[in-house]
Amino acid sequence: MSDLIQLEKRGHIAVLTINNPPANTWTAESLPALRETIRELNADRNIFALVVTGQGEKFFSAGADLKTFADGDKARANQMAQLFGEAFAELSKFRGVSIAAVNGYAMGGGLECAMACDIRIAEEHAQMALPEAGVGLLPCAGGTQNLPWLVGEGWAKRMILCGERVKADKALEIGLVEEVVPSGKSLEKALELAEMACKQSPSSTARCKSLVMSARDGRSHDDGWRMERELFVELFSTEDQKEGVNAFLEKRAPEWKNR
Repeated sequence: MSDLIQLEKRGHIAVLTINNPPANTWTAESLPALRETIRELNADRNIFALVVTGQGEKFFSAGADLKTFADGDKARANQMAQLFGEAFAELSKFRGVSIAAVNGYAMGGGLECAMACDIRIAEEHAQMALPEAGVGLLPCAGGTQNLPWLVGEGWAKRMILCGERVKADKALEIGLVEEVVPSGKSLEKALELAEMACKQSPSSTARCKSLVMSARDGRSHDDGWRMERELFVELFSTEDQKEGVNAFLEKRAPEWKNR
């Protein structure tokens, strides 16, 4: 694993820290490291939740270092676009619950990283933007796709087409983040939510997440309801289903196996 990505496991929770000060920018080294880290976490049946945050107190992540694109090299642009896309697509496919603890500025690829997570907790001093068009670029790691889904077309256009930057309180108002906490408290809150997620059946959570995400694909309600019924029955092939029901009936805490 790259030193630009730090990983700590706390029981069933993995804490991933973007560690490239001062602005925690993404690089051709850290993006593949993120992709491989998520794959490894998906293979670790003991991990149920993931928290992503930035090193330090000022930046979650400022996205890409613009010096990478200063010479106009098309091949390098293609490489970086692929690396960004693959890394954040893998993050969005994490089978458990992913929570971004946005501890500061989340700009460009930094905001795209946060939007690839299931839930976003922002500190009160955080600011978010997709400023790529202002420097002759565009969001290429899910920004134009995820932002309208979260905040609606109007605010997505304000942020992407007009370059509008939003502070934490406005991000909460428009639905870009789920909660705003005092400075220095985003990791604590994200871990609290992760602990809550770990009390759920990981087998159920993975299927619920896939169903919620499938709504973005434009499927009909009939298809969605059919998928719900199919995955509900599928759970009866898991150990977690039996454990969950019996633990409830026996008035004890369940011991999830994630299988």
